[in-house]
Amino acid sequence: MINNVATWFELPVVDMPRAQGFYRSILNASFKEEEMSGYQMAIFDAEEGAVSGMLILGEHYQPSATGAVVYFNGGADLNEPLAKVEANGGSVLMPKTPIHDGECGYFAMLLDSEGNRVGLYSQA
Repeated sequence: MINNVATWFELPVVDMPRAQGFYRSILNASFKEEEMSGYQMAIFDAEEGAVSGMLILGEHYQPSATGAVVYFNGGADLNEPLAKVEANGGSVLMPKTPIHDGECGYFAMLLDSEGNRVGLYSQA
């Protein structure tokens, strides 16, 4: 059995400062910026050993509303980050929704500032 099915993700962006601002605002995220082989990257700060990923700008990377969905930790209450989505250039596709009457937590779907469909998840 695999310990962690996912280990890394990359979210394509077209405007790095705008995308970082979006995730800073809704997730209180911080980033480590790097550039390599013509790619501009902003790596999400995470605890040692935690699954993480990055925003990436470069050839062959295009935002998508129809591809795989990355679910972010929405904190204690999804309504808090959801309230910031539209003011930061995104849109809410599905509001906070219970999973099995809330027994398995809650999720929401949104488009980020770059047009990527992403999700939020919380226990409450």
